[in-house]
Amino acid sequence: MLKIDAHQHFWIYDTLRDSWITEDMAVLRADFKPEQLLPLLQQHHFDGSVVVQSDQSAAENLFQLKNAAENDFVKGVVGWVDLQAPDIEVQLSVLQEYDKLKGFRHILQGEQDRALMLRPEFSNGIGKLRPFGYTYDILIFPDQLRYAAELVSRFPDQPFVLDHMAKPDIKNGNTGDWKKDIVALAKYENVYCKVSGMVTEADWQHWKPEDFEPYLDVVFEAFGPARLMYGSDWPVCLVAAAYQRVLGIMEQYTLKLSADEQSMFWGGNATKFYNL
Repeated sequence: MLKIDAHQHFWIYDTLRDSWITEDMAVLRADFKPEQLLPLLQQHHFDGSVVVQSDQSAAENLFQLKNAAENDFVKGVVGWVDLQAPDIEVQLSVLQEYDKLKGFRHILQGEQDRALMLRPEFSNGIGKLRPFGYTYDILIFPDQLRYAAELVSRFPDQPFVLDHMAKPDIKNGNTGDWKKDIVALAKYENVYCKVSGMVTEADWQHWKPEDFEPYLDVVFEAFGPARLMYGSDWPVCLVAAAYQRVLGIMEQYTLKLSADEQSMFWGGNATKFYNL
């Protein structure tokens, strides 16, 4: 069975740029490079990974593309581009030379305008991705799910993937509006979902595997095994769990799936979505 970790990060720690790493996340105030991830992937029989941007700059693209070029296990890069730029088409055209650049992400979860994704300039950028074969990763909090549904409805041929299940309130056991909005978003068949980032939304010190089941039940029922993919969110997951503990949650949960469904979840869907 092909196995792909569809969501991980690399960075050389920079106190100014990485100010999002707060005191309680001090474990992340370090460098995280391909040579640190590779043994973990090998130990758990993964065939490769997709590295996702954590900084919104052109320099970030070059850094991650260099990591991908030098490390065969990095099968794809999700970079960043200013989707609102007037010359977005020119920028995308220039980036076509990089085979491993598969798509883009904007850190929408941190935007003051919660509906930024619906602005005409942003929509214009999204509309330019498909002709170049690029995907788009949606990084949002639950309060933005309804805007995401509006966005994806405008671009039925554009492949989207929701990162981290939109970060539900696992710590407090809330599903509420998140569940309703996930079901609404999943109705659009051009949208996939990454089963990733869960431990960071739980109680970091005291989570139990069963804490995640209500949320997993929702996304598996809403999206189905053919539109879900596994991601570790390494190294961000380290604030709450080691790589193997994150993996263990999903190894246990997916035992109920058929062999074909497991194959799709662990690698087939990511390979198809990102054209790896």
